[in-house]
Amino acid sequence: MNTITMDQLNILRSRLEAERMETLERLDNNDYYGHADSQRDQTGELSMIDNHPADVASETFERSKDTALLEQEELRLERIDAALTAMDNGVYGNCRVCGELIPYQRLKALPDTLYCVEHSPRQEVSERRPVEEQVLSPAFGHSSMDENEGYNGFDGEDAWQIVEQWGTSDSPAMSENRDVTSYDEIGIEAGEADGYVEPLESFLATDITGTIVSVVRNREYYDYLKREEGDHDLE
Repeated sequence: MNTITMDQLNILRSRLEAERMETLERLDNNDYYGHADSQRDQTGELSMIDNHPADVASETFERSKDTALLEQEELRLERIDAALTAMDNGVYGNCRVCGELIPYQRLKALPDTLYCVEHSPRQEVSERRPVEEQVLSPAFGHSSMDENEGYNGFDGEDAWQIVEQWGTSDSPAMSENRDVTSYDEIGIEAGEADGYVEPLESFLATDITGTIVSVVRNREYYDYLKREEGDHDLE
């Protein structure tokens, strides 16, 4: 039997009804987050494909954000209506799963809840995965192929290194390498050769026919000699 007093129940009902009205007014005042009109009407263009694809991308992003906000408001309405229905049926305050009484302090904080803390569905970790993973095995973001000897193709690690060049929130203090002294050295395999495999390839050049070979005395060239890897016959 529910131990919530009639006064407490009336207070919770008043809060739920007030929140329901506020949610409906909020949806009505902003045309259901812009979903009352088509995206083409919002852009003011005759076609969604115009001369400004970046503008369309911005509108698409805003549209997806509005969709998420609308779904959140609709879910809130469903929870409120379910709580009001439970009040009308005399089962409000009892957990839907175990039937145990929900403490009044929890109902006061979340008047639209129908579950106790232990059986609250919000604490369940979703196991849903992107549908792309059904055809990408493994997922591209986890496809580091360094362990495969002889593989020189482009993999997920290479993709991340390209993006990482534009900056991350990491600092030298957070790097796994304790000898890092600058931001240029904190990336994954920051010292890895870029655009070549062997050190020689970084400063040797040929003409279009491949018959005339020349040496470009760049930084890699002098580093090569400094490491005593160089062959002075190259001079």
